[in-house]
Amino acid sequence: MGPGGAPPPPEVSFITVQPKSLPIQLEYVGQAVGSRETEVRARVAGILQKRLYEEGATVTAGMPLFQIDPATFQNQDASAQANVAVAEARLSQARREYARLAPLIAEKAISQKEYDDSKSAQETAQANLQLAQAQGNEAKLNLSYTKVVAPIAGVTGMAAKSEGSLVSGADSLLTTIVQTDPMYVSFSVSESDLLRLNKQLASGELTVPGKRAKNGSLGFDVSLRLADGSLHAQTGKLNFASERINPQTGSVDARATVPNADGSLRPGQFVRVELKGASRPNAISVPQRAVVDSPFGKIVFVIGAEDKLAPRPVELEAWTGGDWIVTKGLQSGERVLVEGFIKAHTPGMVVKPVPYVAAAPGAKPAAAPAPAAPASAAK
Repeated sequence: MGPGGAPPPPEVSFITVQPKSLPIQLEYVGQAVGSRETEVRARVAGILQKRLYEEGATVTAGMPLFQIDPATFQNQDASAQANVAVAEARLSQARREYARLAPLIAEKAISQKEYDDSKSAQETAQANLQLAQAQGNEAKLNLSYTKVVAPIAGVTGMAAKSEGSLVSGADSLLTTIVQTDPMYVSFSVSESDLLRLNKQLASGELTVPGKRAKNGSLGFDVSLRLADGSLHAQTGKLNFASERINPQTGSVDARATVPNADGSLRPGQFVRVELKGASRPNAISVPQRAVVDSPFGKIVFVIGAEDKLAPRPVELEAWTGGDWIVTKGLQSGERVLVEGFIKAHTPGMVVKPVPYVAAAPGAKPAAAPAPAAPASAAK
């Protein structure tokens, strides 16, 4: 008992706030998309003979996917090669004729016109051969297009055409391919958030990793939190941030690239994007339990001179590691009550402060001691 029979001051836990550099985590809603997505279309028209891949399978670039009936294109190729042979024969004939007449013109045995005509015939035959060869190359190219191959490596989609269907060239979509490793994650930063971040960066209240790259990105590490609350196994990097505001959403478009070797991320999947690496230098923080809601807003209890309690309004901003960052209301070196509100919550009350010791992660709280028996009960 205290003097005059008064109860002793209640024991409370406190921390002494000190400025320090605190990590800041920025979080946004994002959606996964393939790092490369392409539509596979036929380049020539014809009957689709066969599908050569398994839907949903992973394919490599250049792997055959579909076979279009090649018969028509084989005939066109054979005809074009025959035309090349005819053109080569005519060029040979024109060359022999020119070679025969060339020495005669020196002896004035033939007219100049006859000599000039033979030279023009040779040049015309040469041009006709080049034209035939170009047509032959085009025929070979069209024949090769009857086998539709994967333009990129990735995961195939469903076939849009079945065997026996007529495909009409580039207008006919056959399937799609999505490259899922690495995966892109697109997200947006609101204009208000962007203005606040830029203001804090300019004032030095916030620092971010790396220098701004040419594509607008910064060196943030990126973690993805999935719909079930778990984290994606691998971290990625922010690789793009737009320089302009999207007029449709009023936000800045950004993108991260994330490894996805196990294929656990799928295109279209919604995730929480956590940008890590930013920090707030010289920041003051208090545990969550130290902050109390009052009719006047958020307050903490400061233990002042003579160990008396005093309420103090505070302004809070970010949340990091279970602590609130206090932007206004506290000074370095002040003692803030953390535990003991049930016993001590009256302004001006004298308390017995003891340093607060945070429980280890996963530790169970200790059982409360049994109350002591009243003195009058002792015999």
